[in-house]
Amino acid sequence: MSSFTELDSEIVPVDAEPRRVQGRTPWQLAWTRFRRDRLAVASLVVLALMVVFAALAPLWAHWTGHPYDATFPKTALDPSGQPVGPGRHFWLGADQLGRDVLVRAAYGARISLVVGVAAAVLASVIGVAVGVLAGFVGGVLDTVLARMMDITLALPYLLVAIMLATTFQLTSVAASVSLTIVVIAFFSFAAFGRIIRGQVLSLREKEFIEAARSLGAGNLRIMAVDVLPNLMAQVTVLTSLLIPTSIVFEATLSFLGVGVRLPMPSWGSMLGEGSDVFQTAWWLLAVPAFLLLLTTLSFNLLGDGIRDALDPRGDRHSGKK
Repeated sequence: MSSFTELDSEIVPVDAEPRRVQGRTPWQLAWTRFRRDRLAVASLVVLALMVVFAALAPLWAHWTGHPYDATFPKTALDPSGQPVGPGRHFWLGADQLGRDVLVRAAYGARISLVVGVAAAVLASVIGVAVGVLAGFVGGVLDTVLARMMDITLALPYLLVAIMLATTFQLTSVAASVSLTIVVIAFFSFAAFGRIIRGQVLSLREKEFIEAARSLGAGNLRIMAVDVLPNLMAQVTVLTSLLIPTSIVFEATLSFLGVGVRLPMPSWGSMLGEGSDVFQTAWWLLAVPAFLLLLTTLSFNLLGDGIRDALDPRGDRHSGKK
């Protein structure tokens, strides 16, 4: 008798509305997986705060009354000529010339973020174009582009960057920022392009590419419609991981004095200026070093989170690699 009762309880009325299955796109699935990664979400929040900190640089200068290039020897230096530390007038201390470290760090965040993002995006565009052309067209063009990328990777990028910066001797801040972006992108696109080339070599042998060719599609249409959409996940991950590398590259050039022109502050130039007096003014190294470390670490963790979200087979949370 109990078996009949159980069967009756499982009977679904005929007029009951069936449960609808809501479809989701691959990007929606990736966003769902990304939100579960607390470390990546925390990194995104940190980067958002860093963007706000950089965007408010003019307001920091207005609120404190300290422009980034203004010196205040009477209040920022003690009687012995040493810079004062963090306090009521200078929240993050002053440097050896009497300038506000907080305001300069905010403007330095602007430079680092603009140069890092712009150089990474430019390198991504060039790398995708070169990699797709080399991998899909093949033949002599592939050989020429592949050897060009190999030569670029073999160059001593730091020495060449210093040579270019000293050769052009740019005096304006905007011109020096533009040159820094171009130099970083030039030495970053080759590694990007080689990865994309390998992906395209695999994609061009797939069945959907052969189907597009059989329907009369040309090479340009296949590359734009069929190949590029299948590369967006790799391009997104590689670009997010290239940004912190570009930020460190810019900081290195500015530390050596061949990056962004003074008096515009950069985290790299602040590290260079503070390296001489760090024993008596520790904040001159601690502030830019901490901001640089926090930004690059956040970008790296964000890139790992994006990679895991777009590639569920390699999700570190599931323990599968």
